[in-house]
Amino acid sequence: MADWSHIARRIRVPLGFGFAIFYVWAARPTWLSIAIGLLITIPGIALRALASGHVKKNEELTTTGPYAYVRNPLYLGSLIMAIGFAIAAQSVWVLLIIAIMFFAIYLPVIRGEESYLRTAFPSFEAYSQNVPRLWPRMRPYGDGAAGFSSALYWRHREYNAVLGTGAILAALVVKLWLRSR
Repeated sequence: MADWSHIARRIRVPLGFGFAIFYVWAARPTWLSIAIGLLITIPGIALRALASGHVKKNEELTTTGPYAYVRNPLYLGSLIMAIGFAIAAQSVWVLLIIAIMFFAIYLPVIRGEESYLRTAFPSFEAYSQNVPRLWPRMRPYGDGAAGFSSALYWRHREYNAVLGTGAILAALVVKLWLRSR
């Protein structure tokens, strides 16, 4: 599994670009589906943004901000965004491929990252026993307090999630507009 985790980590971004092309082709949006999809996508973007402003990758185990509620808020944010995109697309094929990619690519990547964290940070074991992987707990782990860092947000280039979402939504709007002509 460790080998597949490594492969999955390397192919997830190029696979995502390929999926985006398929997504636009397969999508059958309506104005309503785009609006509902956007309403679901926005909280996913916000969660990713908030998480990126807390995480100090490879420097310390982050247990504050959204990490006090869920171990993988970046992936949870991506999953929420994917659900919003699937609704906007109104395509069973898109939904099916999103599910396959999540189970075949993202879960192994998450497991691989958690294996690294267990090795790099001894306190990860207690943290992982108290904080769920993808379903947030109601009360924060520890005090949960730490300020959001806009410098971390920019360093992690999380604005790319906003730009990518805008590009996909623009493509859906153009596709809808062209279809209505």
